[in-house]
Amino acid sequence: MKKLLLLLLITTFSFAQNANRNYLSHSWKNNLLEIKTSDGTYRIKPYSDKIVETSFVPNGESFNANSHAVIKTPEKIKTAVSKTDHSISLFTKDITVVINKSPFRITYSNKGKVLLSEKNGYIKKDSTEVLQFNLDNSEVLFGGGARALGMNRRGNRLALYNRAHYGYETRAELMNFCIPLVLSSKLYAVHFDNAAIGHLDLDSKKNNTLEYETISGRKTYQVIVGDTWEDLVANYTDLTGKQPMPARWTFGNFSSRFGYHTQEEVEKTINRFNSDGIPVDAIILDLYWFGKTVQGTMGNLEWDKEQFPNPEKMIADLKTKGVKTILITEPFILTTSSKWQEAVDKKILVTDKTGKPATWDFYFGNTSVVDIFKPEGNQWFWNVYKRLINQGVGGMWGDLGEPEVFPSKAITAAGKADEVHNIYGHNWAKLIADGYQRDFPNQRPFILMRAGYSGSQRFGMMPWSGDVSRSWGGLQSQMEIAMQMGMQGMAYMHSDLGGFAGDYFDNELYLRWLQYGVFNPIFRPHAQEDVASEVTYKDVHTKAKAKKAVELRYQLMPYNYTLAFENNQKGTPLMRPLFFEEPTNEKLLNEKESYLWGNAFLIKPITIPLPEEPFYSEIYFPKSSNWFEFYTGEKHFGGKSDFVKIEEDHIPTFVRGGSFVPMIETIPNTSKYSVDNFNLHFYFDETVKTSTGKLYNDNGETPQAFEKGQYEILNFISNNNGKELVIKLASTVGKNYTATDKTVSVLIHNIKAKRIFVNGQEMVFKTFNEPLLIPVTWKKGTTPEIKIEY
Repeated sequence: MKKLLLLLLITTFSFAQNANRNYLSHSWKNNLLEIKTSDGTYRIKPYSDKIVETSFVPNGESFNANSHAVIKTPEKIKTAVSKTDHSISLFTKDITVVINKSPFRITYSNKGKVLLSEKNGYIKKDSTEVLQFNLDNSEVLFGGGARALGMNRRGNRLALYNRAHYGYETRAELMNFCIPLVLSSKLYAVHFDNAAIGHLDLDSKKNNTLEYETISGRKTYQVIVGDTWEDLVANYTDLTGKQPMPARWTFGNFSSRFGYHTQEEVEKTINRFNSDGIPVDAIILDLYWFGKTVQGTMGNLEWDKEQFPNPEKMIADLKTKGVKTILITEPFILTTSSKWQEAVDKKILVTDKTGKPATWDFYFGNTSVVDIFKPEGNQWFWNVYKRLINQGVGGMWGDLGEPEVFPSKAITAAGKADEVHNIYGHNWAKLIADGYQRDFPNQRPFILMRAGYSGSQRFGMMPWSGDVSRSWGGLQSQMEIAMQMGMQGMAYMHSDLGGFAGDYFDNELYLRWLQYGVFNPIFRPHAQEDVASEVTYKDVHTKAKAKKAVELRYQLMPYNYTLAFENNQKGTPLMRPLFFEEPTNEKLLNEKESYLWGNAFLIKPITIPLPEEPFYSEIYFPKSSNWFEFYTGEKHFGGKSDFVKIEEDHIPTFVRGGSFVPMIETIPNTSKYSVDNFNLHFYFDETVKTSTGKLYNDNGETPQAFEKGQYEILNFISNNNGKELVIKLASTVGKNYTATDKTVSVLIHNIKAKRIFVNGQEMVFKTFNEPLLIPVTWKKGTTPEIKIEY
């Protein structure tokens, strides 16, 4: 079989060759296969059965082992290397790498299926270096970071240069967050492990070529494979890091705008939320906390005491109401700011070639930027954050971290601006995360940023999609951006709900965006101050409908927090494309609006204004399950499309047959959160014989609570034999967690019961309503059982 496979790989892509590259020799030791060629050396290293790294080191260069993305240590796995007169092959359990000697080429396969091969491989141009690969003509490509291009990004040449796109709508080729990662519908990924700026060409010339081009740096890439999409993402996040568990309040409602000018305005806003009975967990202060004007004050990073006379008291008072205070910060220090001379004296700024602080003009004024790659700059910036955290600030917003304007003349301790541009936000997030871990080890950081790099998720970064247009076009791009970024490890990508840029006023748009936001990683309305973004400042009619969306967000808190745990453990995105369910369904590979919210929900956002007459939207239901409307219970059969009537007060929301959905009643904010009393919805489907679900719970604050044994997992199991349904509740309790008794209202949908037994005792109901409500007292350490004859 191996001989047949080798023959297949040697003959496949026979057009793939570099006539000037000749094989010289090879060696295999210490888990490293080195191939010496006439123009350099290939270093091929397995990280696991499903990840192999390849580096090319041109003659005259030395290997650079420093990766800003990879944190995984190579596993001890069973590998083998074989050779023939014509080739050398490296085998892991899943990946085979074949190096053909003449013509020279490298081919990667997964379990006998050819994935890709180097075309010309490494190419040196006048000012750039290129890595070039063959594609087959059928594969669909994803990745490249945050873009609005359609789900299939093949055919585009993508700049790798983090840059803001103000007011974008349905097409945005370059945005704040670039990632040099390509994922294929053939269930493999290629990550180009180099931070310098460049381009990622996804077959723009339509000659079946993938090309990575950079100005400098490592010629290293990892090939990653997976058996499923979830497995592929899990393997990539094993390589680059998993997202830490966010604080539970992260999943609540944010009060945010550009911006609150005074302490009085902040307090008035939260008081309005409270008087309106609208849940809220945090308020975000934009630029005005450190200056009365937008221009000229950036870099002050101190409270403007005229506008905020007693910030410590304000923060403390908000905290007693269960509301966190989050502050915006930027890395830019203007020459007009109060911190300028201090920054110059302490030598914490990027420099020009003479060693003096590099300065340039941009919208906010004449500026430089903190050199976070320099230990002194890093420590200086962290001291700013440490002071604010000690004042009670609960989260940090890092804005303009592309950096928004970062001319090539600037020099940092880690290299020239263009070499570190794309990792500035990445290392800024690391600075904050490391500081919390060192100085506030009992707090989970909240780090809101719009720019980063491969692996930024491991620092707990919460990315958002930048200054999107407040328009229907702006909304239409958001699902694609969030799904794509979730596939690339950044599972908390979200948007300014309601849209940010412009003064377009449309309450229907606002409501649709918030209804979509219920099933988003972060629920954060935000906008320029021309139109209020906060629910509490809307008119009575709009406020009532928006309040329902906020309340549903809180009711879903147990389910959403459990999604966060799954992401933390496995890297699984919270928002998942439908092709995760049907990888071979070509139509779904381009679906950019409908998505899965966790495993249980199918969501179809409404992204166009509706006519006054009844409107129906065609929705496809994945064939793996039957689906039930969340609001009406209507059943839709998997594997087909239905036209669904669109309602004003919610977007189409469906639950997978056999799913468990834990929920709670609405709470004012997460300071009142408890699952001592919760609702457990089960969506019965007679075709589902067995299913499972869970609820993850901890104190919502302690970092690595799961690893420390400070958690409980409530497990739910269903078994259906066609005559009776049995539901069992069981718990797994960490060694350092104190469990409590619980009251569970089990609501079973879509079943016509004849008899009901709880722990062997028959329950008598006058009527069996829909859904069937069964109260269960769950004593800690017990495993309650519900049996329903139907």
